[in-house]
Amino acid sequence: MIRLIHIARKILLIMLTLAFSAAGALAHPHILRATDRAEASPVELLRDLKSVQVIFFGELHDQPGHHQAQLAIIEALHNDGAPLAIGLEMFRKDSQPALDRWVGGSYPIGSFLVDYNDNWSMWDKGYREIFEYARREKVRMIGLNIPRELSSKVARSGFAALPANERQALGNVQCVVNPEYGDFIRRSMGGHGGHGNKFVNFCEAQLLWDTMMARHLVEFLKANPNHCVVVLAGSGHAWKFGIPRQLLEQMDVSYRVVLPEVDGRLTRGQLIPEVADYLWLDEGPDGWKF
Repeated sequence: MIRLIHIARKILLIMLTLAFSAAGALAHPHILRATDRAEASPVELLRDLKSVQVIFFGELHDQPGHHQAQLAIIEALHNDGAPLAIGLEMFRKDSQPALDRWVGGSYPIGSFLVDYNDNWSMWDKGYREIFEYARREKVRMIGLNIPRELSSKVARSGFAALPANERQALGNVQCVVNPEYGDFIRRSMGGHGGHGNKFVNFCEAQLLWDTMMARHLVEFLKANPNHCVVVLAGSGHAWKFGIPRQLLEQMDVSYRVVLPEVDGRLTRGQLIPEVADYLWLDEGPDGWKF
């Protein structure tokens, strides 16, 4: 318990440090619990996160503050001593050898960045610190995603456009979603093409992402049952209608979902346990601050 309190104080200090805006104003960190919309302390949050095997921490990809918060959680959990891994929407599963070499310390950064840029971008938007921490502390990193050209093809033409052997290997992906997820998909489409085949195709691509990332996560968990995994993914994949729903269809596992408050996607007034377990509030005048 003493160690948990020490870790919680450390993460609170990190959050408070991030809370200073350019004007020097301090924004107090707030974490809302979905069950009662009451504020949870860092101690309460960490105690709860430690009780589960998978933690989904959503993000907006280009927001450094989101990644700093993710790193604070990763560091706190790793310092507690339990086996930890980081699951990444940002890397394809077929790039796992590059991640292994990076974490193992045998891959020069110049060579690794070739693989990184082939998978993702925004290295200096906060991803660098997470990857460098994983390399320094030997925290395993797991590529969860599928080839971009595969999801793009489904988004353009639908799941039925894939060759029969690919459809069989991927499973029967259909656009069966609840109204909340349907609304999210329409917002992701920018409010355009929210009906008919365009909607169905984009929906199938979204579910293909979720399903396959969940499948790759299940493969890791079955091979490494003692590990806790922090999954870093866009907020639309990390919320409970996304990867977590597909994960539970494939495996019985305990999990929590932590999402940032983002106007137009999820705000404190929309927080319910069916969407997320915790919401980090946007309190700062210059964006997402703690």
